[in-house]
Amino acid sequence: MIPVKQDGSTFIQELCIPCYQTDSKGLLKPTAFMDIAQEIAYWAAEALGFGYGNLHVHHTAWVLARMHIRFMRPVRWRDNVSLYTWHKGTNGLLYLRDFLLRGADGEIAVAATSSWVVMDELSRKMVRPDSLQQFLQTGLAEDAIAEPAPKLLLPKDMELAGEHVVSSSEIDINHHVNNARYVGWALDCLPADTTINELVVNFHKETFDGEQIQLRTGSADGSIYVDGLLGDKLCFAVQIKTDKCY
Repeated sequence: MIPVKQDGSTFIQELCIPCYQTDSKGLLKPTAFMDIAQEIAYWAAEALGFGYGNLHVHHTAWVLARMHIRFMRPVRWRDNVSLYTWHKGTNGLLYLRDFLLRGADGEIAVAATSSWVVMDELSRKMVRPDSLQQFLQTGLAEDAIAEPAPKLLLPKDMELAGEHVVSSSEIDINHHVNNARYVGWALDCLPADTTINELVVNFHKETFDGEQIQLRTGSADGSIYVDGLLGDKLCFAVQIKTDKCY
């Protein structure tokens, strides 16, 4: 069991960054941050009585809908860090959860806000279970990022950048492609030495083993955009801000 501490409405996990979560420069990958954020979110929901197991018996599951991440300073292999998370209420049908990753000196390295929905595992549609009303009362009025992750507006001149065939290794416990894998696909469309300062990701449509996703790229207002299409259906979109100007 991963040791997760609770301090009021905040959950905290102490981590030492392993080599397999870093890139060729020994820095924490954006996708690795998403992985550890997802895991502590599940632990926190479990502690509040609304974790994966609690929802699964009712054929429902938490699904990430949007995420906004700011990378404030580098996190390196073998760095000792603390990951904080808390639920902070709702925005329409979306449940909001924030994250802070702090270094051993207490300074913020990564700040993120996320928006989640509850999906009916049988119909694959969003639902709002009455039992989650108690969960809504646990929200903490603090912000890692003040505004909820935004809905992205894509540039009109998106161009085909490649294709990706979904493999079985990318499927998670909800039987679809895991959220961090989409960001990995998007970052693979950028030069390998690109430093990511900030990203926003929107998830629109589930994808499954064997599906062929068309990847497109574009740029606007100093950001790079990557999206993925299955036929004419938008599956995901990512806005990326880097250390370069576009």
